[in-house]
Amino acid sequence: MDKWPYAGWAGAGLDAWALGMEASTVIGLRLAKMAMGGPAARSEAWLMLSEKMQAATELQTALVTGQLGATPLAGTRKVLRHYRRKVKANRRRLS
Repeated sequence: MDKWPYAGWAGAGLDAWALGMEASTVIGLRLAKMAMGGPAARSEAWLMLSEKMQAATELQTALVTGQLGATPLAGTRKVLRHYRRKVKANRRRLS
């Protein structure tokens, strides 16, 4: 039995859509912060870059150690959850 409220690739598609929507919000919040300039803008730009590199490294490690699951769908779901956690944390921090 699938533990997600909706199963299969359609559910993964909905998860990807939700990630995109939330990421758009974070992009807007970050742009607003960076548009104000100053040290906070510089810090935000550095944080954005370092977070992306860290998230990619974490996923690459998960991939080579077999932690993403045995099927393409399982891997897709885990990758989406990984990025959604990061995006949600940024949305909370920037709001």
